[in-house]
Amino acid sequence: MGGRKQARDAQFQSFFIGRWPRLLRTAFLLTGEQHAAEDLVQTTFEQVYVAWSRVASADDPDTYVRRVMINAHARRHRRRLKEFLAPRSDSPLVPELPDGGDRIAQADDRGALLKALSQLPPRQREAVVLRYWEDLSEGQAAEAMGCSVGAVKSNAAKGIAKLRALPGLAETVTQGGRTR
Repeated sequence: MGGRKQARDAQFQSFFIGRWPRLLRTAFLLTGEQHAAEDLVQTTFEQVYVAWSRVASADDPDTYVRRVMINAHARRHRRRLKEFLAPRSDSPLVPELPDGGDRIAQADDRGALLKALSQLPPRQREAVVLRYWEDLSEGQAAEAMGCSVGAVKSNAAKGIAKLRALPGLAETVTQGGRTR
């Protein structure tokens, strides 16, 4: 019996280590705060560990885990609406992301994007993050959000329209006459 539990724990640990960075980035975009994102991912993995036999046998464990995270975020958001819509000024701009180029410009761009995302209603933010950051199809995003494909299309379109209407974000994207 102990051997099976150890094998199960090792399988979960491998899954956890492989998925943590990507889920943390997604959670950060959903919450707007590093600590809240870490808490959200930790809560997600706690729930996934309890249901690990179902998750491991699922056709797409990543979709299952994203759905758990979206549901956990929605529950937290319903409880503390203001905390999720207005990130604290003392929170770091972004988690460490490995890429090259001008770090200051990237931090400014990310800061502007995160500020813009924080102004979106939760469902629009979820749809935008899942469709354009996670690069999920409309069907995958709908499954993760627990809604119809039409609702994802509508929320994503409304969210993108609001983002495009924000002057600070539009200036960041087209600075210097070039599009990033």
